[in-house]
Amino acid sequence: MKKLLEFLGVVLLFQGTGGLVYELFGWIKWGFIQRLSFFDGYELYASIATIVLAIAVFVASDSVKS
Repeated sequence: MKKLLEFLGVVLLFQGTGGLVYELFGWIKWGFIQRLSFFDGYELYASIATIVLAIAVFVASDSVKS
């Protein structure tokens, strides 16, 4: 379970970081958030929230004993 949470945290961190880089610099558009239409206009906030969620998942994975 710990490895699954760590993997999920890494995926969320990459998606949030990719979205943040795209919104701030316009470099790469490979993130999942930019492809969802209901985030139109709020991609920056959604990317920041995804990074915060990734940190929360990493903290939760540390509390799991395995």
